[in-house]
Amino acid sequence: MASEESTGFAQSAAVKLSEMGERSRNLGTAIQDPDRQRRIILVIVCVALLLDNMLYMVIVPIIPDYLEGLERQAEHAHPVLYKNNSNGTTHKVGKENFDVEIGVLFASKAILQLMVNPLTGTFIDRVGYDIPLLIGLTIMFLSTCIFAFAENYGTLFAARSLQGLGSAFADTSGIAMIADKYTEEGERSRALGIALAFISFGSLVAPPFGGILYEFAGKRVPFLVLACICFADGMLCLTVLKPFSSNARENMPVGTPIYKLMVDPYIAVVAGALTTCNIPLAFLEPTIANWMEETMNSTQWEIGLTWLPAFFPHVLGVYITVKLAAKYPHLQWFYGALGMVIIGASSCTVPACKTFGQLVWPLCGICFGIALVDTALLPTLAFLVDVRHVSVYGSVYAIADISYCVAYALGPIVAGKIVHDLGFVQLNLGMGVANVLYAPALLLLRNVCLMKPSHSERNILIEEGATGLYDAIKMEERQNKSQTFSSVGNCMPTDENGTFGAHTSAYSEERLEETLEPEYI
Repeated sequence: MASEESTGFAQSAAVKLSEMGERSRNLGTAIQDPDRQRRIILVIVCVALLLDNMLYMVIVPIIPDYLEGLERQAEHAHPVLYKNNSNGTTHKVGKENFDVEIGVLFASKAILQLMVNPLTGTFIDRVGYDIPLLIGLTIMFLSTCIFAFAENYGTLFAARSLQGLGSAFADTSGIAMIADKYTEEGERSRALGIALAFISFGSLVAPPFGGILYEFAGKRVPFLVLACICFADGMLCLTVLKPFSSNARENMPVGTPIYKLMVDPYIAVVAGALTTCNIPLAFLEPTIANWMEETMNSTQWEIGLTWLPAFFPHVLGVYITVKLAAKYPHLQWFYGALGMVIIGASSCTVPACKTFGQLVWPLCGICFGIALVDTALLPTLAFLVDVRHVSVYGSVYAIADISYCVAYALGPIVAGKIVHDLGFVQLNLGMGVANVLYAPALLLLRNVCLMKPSHSERNILIEEGATGLYDAIKMEERQNKSQTFSSVGNCMPTDENGTFGAHTSAYSEERLEETLEPEYI
C-alpha cells in the first residue's frame, strides 16, 4: 500500500514538473517574440526612468529637514564647538551657507552626469544598450541603499553623485534602446512619449511620496522602497535582455563619434531647445517654495503639492504631440516651437500669481510646453542620426541627456543667486523671454523630413556589401522606413541628386541583392 502511494506521489510530482517545464518553455517562447519583447523592453526602460526621476526628486522634502536635524544633534552633542569664544552665545551655520550646501547637494547628480555623459555615450555605441542599462540600474540600486543609511552630509553627497553616474548609463542607454527597437517613426514617437510620461510622473509624484513616508515611517523607508523596485527591474533586465550572452552587436556599424554629432547644426539646435525649455522647471524647483511662503503664506501641504497637478497637462501634451506627429510628421519643428512659446508665456505669468490656485495654471502651462518640446524633438534626434549619420543612438541621446543636465546642474546653484541679487520676478521674466526668443531657431528643422539617407550607412551597405545578418536586416528596415516616409505627409526621401522618386528603394534593393552573400538573400 505504501509503495503504491509512493508511486502515485512520484507520478503526480513528475506530471507537475512536466507542466512547469512546459509553462517555462512557453514563457520563454513568448518573451522571444519580437513585438512582445519590445513591449517588455519598454517596460524595463520606463521603470528605470521612473526610478531615476523619483530618486532625483524624493530628496526635496526629506534632505533639508534631515540635515537640520543632524545639525541640531551635533549642537547638543558638542555644545562647546557651537559657542562663540568672545561672548559665549550659540553659533550656528548661517542660513545662506546652509542653502548653498543644499544647492550643491542637489546639483551634484546633474554635474557628475554632465561630466560622464560623453564617455557613456561612446561606451554605449561600442558595447550596445543592454549592458550599460544593467550597469546603470546596479549603480542606482547602490546609490539608493546608501541614501537610506547615510547619516552625514558627506555620505549623502557621495550617494547623490553616484546616482548621477548611474543615470548617465541607464537614462541614455534606455532612451537609445527605445529608438533602436522602434524603427518606424510613428511607433518611435509613441514609445518615447510613454517614456516621457514616466519621467514626468516620477518627478512630480516623488515629493509627496517621499514627504509622506518620511513623516510617518522615517528617512529610510522611501529609499528602501525605491531600492526594491530597482532590484526587481534589474533582475527583469538580466532575465529578458540577457546582456552577457547577446551577440546582436557583432556586426553592428560603428556609431558616429559624439564630437561630430555635437557640431551637427541640426542636432545642436535640438540640444539648445531641450536645455532652454527645461530651464524654467530646473530654476523654479529650488526657489518657488520660499517665494510661496513669503508672498502667499502657503502651507507645507500646498508647497508639497505644487507640481503634482502639472503631471496631467504634461501627459496631455505628450498624447497630443504623438497624435499630431502621426498625422503631420513634417511639423515636428512647429510643435517644439509652440511648446517653447507656451513655456515662455507661462513663466512670465508665475510672478503675477497671488494664490495657490492661480499658481497651478502657469506651472501646468510650463509642463505642457515641455511635453510638446520633448515629445517632438527626441524622436527628431533619432531621425537626424538615421538620415545624416549612422543609426546608432547612444551618443546622440547622451547629447540630449547633457542638455537636460546643463539646466538641472545650474538650477539649484544659480537660481537662488539670481533671486537674491535680481529678484524672483526678473528670474521668471528672463526665462520666459529666453524661451520665446529661441523658438524661431527651430525653423532650421522645418525641412528635416526631406533629407536624404546618410551616405555613411546606406551607401556602405550598398556599395561594399553587408558584413553580416545584422546589416542585412537593418538595411531592409531602412528600405521599409523610406517607403513609409514617402507615403506619409510631405516626408519623402530624396536620392543622391536630391530628387524625389520611387526608384531609390528599388535601386538599393537591386544593388543589395548583388552584394549580399547567398545565405542572406
